[in-house]
Amino acid sequence: IGRGAKGARALPQAEAQALFGDILDGKVPGLELGAILLALRIKGEDESELAGFAAALSPRTARLDPPSGPRCVLLPSYNGARRQANLMPLVARMLAREGIPVLIHGFHDFAERLDPFALLAEQGIQPAANLAEAGASLARDRIALVRLETLNPGLARLLALRPRLGVRNVGHTLAKLLDPCPGRSVRVVPMTHPEAMSKMTGLLTRERAWALLMRGTEGEAYALPRRRPRLAGFFAGEERELFPAEEADGSREIRAAESNLANAAWINSLLAGEQPIPQPILDQVAALGELARA
Repeated sequence: IGRGAKGARALPQAEAQALFGDILDGKVPGLELGAILLALRIKGEDESELAGFAAALSPRTARLDPPSGPRCVLLPSYNGARRQANLMPLVARMLAREGIPVLIHGFHDFAERLDPFALLAEQGIQPAANLAEAGASLARDRIALVRLETLNPGLARLLALRPRLGVRNVGHTLAKLLDPCPGRSVRVVPMTHPEAMSKMTGLLTRERAWALLMRGTEGEAYALPRRRPRLAGFFAGEERELFPAEEADGSREIRAAESNLANAAWINSLLAGEQPIPQPILDQVAALGELARA
């Protein structure tokens, strides 16, 4: 994987699974780990490698029993707001209001971005101390928040290398595939680059996944209010376009990422009906509702 543009080759899936398992288990020394992560970033991971990494991730992820009824929507939060107000909590609270359980999981180490955990705290949503507490919150409030360390400590250690390496690594992609309740979940998978979208489409099809694949907003799992991205639903691996991408609408309001307090106040006003909820958010919630109840 480190032999350059002409010599590098993808790892076979079984080898990728074994390697990523050793990485998550802390068996790879620091020098070799840094070399592997940077080599993968330069080469780019192919679909078979991602499938192997995902296979290693699954048995090392803690399990949670969601309440009966609709599937539990899994919302990853690994970025935070930079230029625009973060509406990921709005999506979560709208789904919970409809009786659909929502588990938010995340990790934050971006000093230059607003912390999504602080934003959620402004709305009374605190990280669960353990998975039993998260399960109780889902049953009671239909919404729960867990830090990545609670779900997969090995992956949390991998993400924590970003400030030292200066760039993200494959762990940031894998975090969006975490599934603590397999068979009872709908994963929201926000991606950025078209190439990553294509690879993830193949992987979700291969996994026979229940998921919503979409372009994230600044990396967060909500639809851009000014321009709805394509919302692709995966029903046991069968891809269906639930909403097509649309052209940007300059008349739609975009709030700046001023502070978590102002962000939370805007979300509260939207939920109270004091201002209209952006149509792309309504569409995303509708798509997730269809997946959760299917």
